[in-house]
Order: sequence, then structure tokens, then C-alpha cells
Amino acid sequence: MNLRIKSNDWGLVLKILPYAKRKSPVLILSFILLIPLSVAGAIQPLIVGQGISLLREEDTWGFLDAYSVADGLNLLAFILLATIIFRTIFLAWQGFLVQKVGQEITAFIRQDLFDHVTSLSSNFFHKTPVGKLVTRLINDVEALGDVFATGAIGIISDVIYILAIIITMFSLQWQLALLLVLMLIPVSGLIIYFQRQYRKANYVAREELSVLNAMLQENVVGINIVQLFRRERHNSELFRTVNDRYRIAVDKTIFHDSAVSATLEWISLVAIAVVLWIGGVLILGDNLNYGTLSAFILYAQRLFDPLRQFADKFTMFQAGFTAIERISELMNIPIEIQDRDNDISLHDNPENQDAVGEIRFENVWFGYKPDEYVLKNLNFTIHPGEKVALVGPTGAGKSSIIRLLCRLYEPTQGRILVDGIDIRDITQAELRSHIGVILQESFIFAGDVKRNITLGETYDFDEIENAVKLTNIKPLIEDLPQGYNTQLRERGANLSAGQKQLLAFARVAIRNPNILVLDEATSSLDVSTEADTQKALDELLIDKTAIIIAHRLSTIRNVDKILVLKQGELIESGNHDQLLEQNGLYASLYKLQMLATA
Repeated sequence: MNLRIKSNDWGLVLKILPYAKRKSPVLILSFILLIPLSVAGAIQPLIVGQGISLLREEDTWGFLDAYSVADGLNLLAFILLATIIFRTIFLAWQGFLVQKVGQEITAFIRQDLFDHVTSLSSNFFHKTPVGKLVTRLINDVEALGDVFATGAIGIISDVIYILAIIITMFSLQWQLALLLVLMLIPVSGLIIYFQRQYRKANYVAREELSVLNAMLQENVVGINIVQLFRRERHNSELFRTVNDRYRIAVDKTIFHDSAVSATLEWISLVAIAVVLWIGGVLILGDNLNYGTLSAFILYAQRLFDPLRQFADKFTMFQAGFTAIERISELMNIPIEIQDRDNDISLHDNPENQDAVGEIRFENVWFGYKPDEYVLKNLNFTIHPGEKVALVGPTGAGKSSIIRLLCRLYEPTQGRILVDGIDIRDITQAELRSHIGVILQESFIFAGDVKRNITLGETYDFDEIENAVKLTNIKPLIEDLPQGYNTQLRERGANLSAGQKQLLAFARVAIRNPNILVLDEATSSLDVSTEADTQKALDELLIDKTAIIIAHRLSTIRNVDKILVLKQGELIESGNHDQLLEQNGLYASLYKLQMLATA
């Protein structure tokens, strides 16, 4: 959905109309129900006024002339009760429909926002705290849902109700009706002023809530470091500072919201007093009866009640507008990495049918920031089935090469080819199914073991078992309480680092990719487990291209080729023996590690 519309309030409303159109039949029914509800509410003061007129033997509706005072009062009481029951039933029905629509629209928006966020590049997530994203996906969307669930239909209901009351009042006595209508003008001006102030304060409060959530998330994730380095008190003071800023910001929204309610309360009392005063003068002049005056006193209350509710909903609208602004900012972030319309399949490359697993970097430059390159003019080819290691000091660009290959980022210059095809011409889904990546730290999702191996894809249990056997992790799964059905906690809290890494091996094995990327993949394993896993890796790597990032150079002595990087440049290339003979950077690193080991 395109959310790039002008940023005024009407523009903000237009941004969410496409979602409302999805539920237009229910919304139309909700609008239709407002008319009988408003009419029923508007005639109730008339019925009360007629009862008083009947008691005082004043002019009443014509059909009441046929009844005695007692019978007439009973009839009016029955009509009043009928309108109350009617309003109660239809109000409940209409309220249910509105809440239902609001929740469904909220779900639509949250889903679209989630889909958009998960399509953004890794660069966005490196710059954006998780807590801020959570605030926008949960709190802001919820505030926007309230606009639909209560605000939008409610405001229209209040407007129709006010119009029904005004029309009824003018049909009774135009002078008092005009007086009450004129009092609406300054009230509306005050509401608009306070709501604008509320809007500004609410935006600040939302931003402070984002910071608060970000800090909370950071401390929960890093709780081990917080406790080990005794930062509880220090972090508590930092949190208190942010918490106070949020409280102060919320206090300002409360002040402006309360100012609206207090103003309306005061003006409604003044309106009743003025009606009593002017009405009394008209009664003394024999221009008004007591029944009509009684009806106007009730109308004065009912006129300002929806206005008060209107103000409360307007406050909700301001919060909703703030939410739309913040959601729009997120939705307007461009998706940097997108599939092209003329995608080419890796299985349909006539030029290179035999080059399954070939990787080629051609004049590749890349920087996370403009003009700050971490990779500079990289040119190399990894042939099908070749095992290649990337070596270099920290910050040399090894991980950046992997991110570019998996198309988590786009090269600033140059191109990357897999099986002779520019990876920008391959769909992201197909490219990533072609490449299996095992990182140094594997992420575990909450759920059972099977789900963490299949990751939501459809595999037969036999395929899962074969992957488990291939990676020699069957003993691990058999040791778990419920085997494959063992429930794993968030981030695999009930597994060791080595066990989590073994599950990552099974994830890749079941997908059988042509290219494997190992980023210190066995660093979390103990010696015996690493030996078993290395055997599994040897099986897994048969006839497959492999890129291995290793800091322990002793583990890559048998690879076909070693690419040595320094400050983003490829400075050496060759196998282990050749690089030792060159006596360059690789030889220096290897000798230092051997010396440290000795």
C-alpha cells in the first residue's frame, strides 16, 4: 500500500482508508444503525417534556387528548421504555460491529507493517533499536486500531446525534435552540486548541516510550553482562532517567486532555443555567410552557454529552494521527533489496549448465556508509566444488563478503555472479535456498526441535531424520526429554551453545544447498563433538562449494584456496603451503597462532 500522501490530518486519514474499504459492508451497516439510534435518543427529552406538560395540563401531542392523565403518563412511560430498550439493543449491536471491524483493520495494518519491516535490508536493523520497532508494531498500531474501533464511528455517531438534537430543538423553540447552538462555537475553538497541544505532546510521549522499550529490551537481552559486571544500579539509574522523561511527556498529554473535559463540564453547566434563566423569562411572558423548558434542560445536557464524548474521541484521534505519522515513517522506508521483474532461475542458465556452485566477484566495492568502503575492488572466482577460506584480521571484510553473497546488502560497485548469473537477477528466495549459512552463533526460535530444523518449511519426518543422521546429532536429540518434540525456550535458553550450533548444521543439511558458508561454525563445540561434527561436515561438503571463515588457521590447512584480506582488499591468494612460502600476512598470522598454541 502506498502511504506517501500529504502529511496533514486529511492526508493521514486517506492513508488508512484502503484498509477500511476491505470491511466496507460492515462499516456501512454501522453507519445505517446510527440514524435510528440518534433519533431514539433525540425524542427521549420530548417524551419527558410531554409528561410534565400532561401533569400541568398544558398543550401536548394530539393523540394524548384521548387519554386521562394517568393513562397518558403510562403510555408515555411505555414509549420511553421502548426507546431505551431499542437504543440499548442497537447500541450493543453497533458497538460490537465497530469493535470487530476495528480489530480486523488493526490486524491488516499490523500484518502489512510486519511484512514491510521484514523486507527491509540488514542495514536498517543495524541502525534501529528493537524496542523502537516493537513500539511501532504494537503500541502505535494499537492506538491506530482504537481510532477505528471507537473513534471514527463514534465521532460520526456524535455528529449525527448532535444534528438530531439541534433539529428537534429548533422544531420546539428557536430562541433557546439558537442560544445553545451559538455556545457550541467557542467550545469548538477551545477543543481544537487543546487537541493540537495534545497532538504535539503525544508525539513526544510516543518517542519517549520507544526509547524506554529499547532500553528495556537491551537490558533483558544483555542481562548476563549487566549482572556479571554489576551494572544493575547504574542501569537502573539510566532507566529511571528515561522513565521520568516518559512520565513527564505523558503528564503533558493528560493536562491537555483534562483541560478539554473541564472546559466542557463548565460550559455545559453554564448552558443549563442560561436555559433556565431565559426559559424562566419566556415562561413569565407566557411564551413557553414548563414541559418545553424541561425538555430543553435535558437537551442542554445531551447536547454537551456527545460533545464531551466527541472531545474524548478527538483525543483518541490525535493519538491515532500520531500513530499514523510514525507508522508512515516506517512504511515509507524504501525496500533497498528487491527482486527484478525479469528474474532468471539458477536452474535455467544455458551459458553455464555445469558450473553449479560457482561464485565470482567482479570489481566489487562496498561500504556501510557512503565513501567509507569496507571492501575495495574485489576480484576472485570460486569454482564449483572448491573449498575456499577467508582469512584476515578483524575488520578485514570477511563477514561483509558473506552478507553481499547472500544479498543482505547490495554492492556499491561491481557485481557478484553465482553460476554465471548476477545475483540481482535471481530471486532472493531462490538465491538463499542455493546457499546454506552456518554462523558462529545460531538463533533458536521458541518451539519444538522439528520446527527449528524445518523453520516452517514442509519436510517429511524421514528427511528430518536423514539430516540429523548426516550431521551426527541424533544422540543429542535422543538425550532431550521429548526428543524431536522437546519445546525449546526463547533463543534456545534450555540448550548449550554447542547444542544450538548442532541444530544449525541440521537446518542446512536438510536443505542440501549447492554452496555452504561456515563462519567459525564449530567454535562453540567441545573437542569430541567438534570431531564428530567435522566428519559430518566432510560428508556435507562433498561436491559442494564451500566458503569458510576461520580465525583458527590450523582448521583450514586442507582447503583448496585461501583468500587473505586486509582492510577490504585481497592481498594474497593460494593454498596453505603456497602462502607460507610467500611469507606474507598469512604466514605471519599462522606463525603467531602456532607460537601462542605452543
